[in-house]
Amino acid sequence: MTRHRLSRWLGSLLSGGVLAAAALGCSPAGQESTTAPTAPASVTASPTGFFVDPTTPAAAQVAAWEQEGRTADAEELRKIAEQPVPLWVSADPAAVEPETRAYVGRAAQAGQKPLVVGYNIPHRDCGSFSGDGAQYRQWVKGLAAALDGAGATVILEPDAVPHEISGCVDGNLRDERYELLGEAIDQLKGAGARVYLDAGNPGFITDTGALASALDRSGVKRADGFALNVANFWTTQDNIAYGTKISQALRGAHLVIDTSRNGAGRVESDQVDGGPSFCNPPGRALGTPPTTETGNALADDLLWVKRPGESDGACRPGEPPAGQWYPDYALGLAQRAA
Repeated sequence: MTRHRLSRWLGSLLSGGVLAAAALGCSPAGQESTTAPTAPASVTASPTGFFVDPTTPAAAQVAAWEQEGRTADAEELRKIAEQPVPLWVSADPAAVEPETRAYVGRAAQAGQKPLVVGYNIPHRDCGSFSGDGAQYRQWVKGLAAALDGAGATVILEPDAVPHEISGCVDGNLRDERYELLGEAIDQLKGAGARVYLDAGNPGFITDTGALASALDRSGVKRADGFALNVANFWTTQDNIAYGTKISQALRGAHLVIDTSRNGAGRVESDQVDGGPSFCNPPGRALGTPPTTETGNALADDLLWVKRPGESDGACRPGEPPAGQWYPDYALGLAQRAA
């Protein structure tokens, strides 16, 4: 499910307001809530080798709750704070390189590898966020320069390819998107990054042949594979079955899966508690922690691509805007984790 669908749903409820609500719900650094105190600077090692950033809102919340004497809640939240989550990069061309270099520098200092989501394609979210090809090429150039030689893993442009065939990107814009994504893959690979082009989730595009064709036209065969379930709740088993069909159509392409919040699976209905079921649905749980030991020959990694505990959007009373830290929801995800 995508941001433009949530925007239309919210538009029926709100008048005159602007709300950055999202099914993806993952905003670049700098749009997170600033209400939590600064986290300690200690670094946790991850068996994946990916960077566990000690400056995340989850780490800050652990420190705050420990200071308040909420030690049991703090211990639960360590399930999030001590796992690697990516930097979501969606800045203007002038900002992307310094922002990303700062993150890469922290990862290098910790002896760990950067994990990054590139999220800035022109006409993103069916035109909700505009831009042009020239700006995007400059943005990709800055991102690649910042990642050069860092051994990064990049999840490239959530929803961009599914939108190519879902009806919201067509004509010349679709042709340009194929070209831009392919160029981005080439530049990021040239910088030494592992690159996985996003392919949505099992409930988005059900025609896996059409999706594989769009991925192919977008350059996926020059990438390391494709990504599934970003910011969604489909089980790992569902994603493996879906991804295997896509892989077969692409002659063996590999994949990574976002397991950040799929521990209890998805909500079957379209709405729950007055909000869309893809936006902060209640009762969800953290999924399998990030790992390179997936038990499947096609699946390279299970990752937490969506930063668990950051809101999908203000879809119900009291829920914060998209990308902002939502401590109660984070605690629930952790408490329900297996």
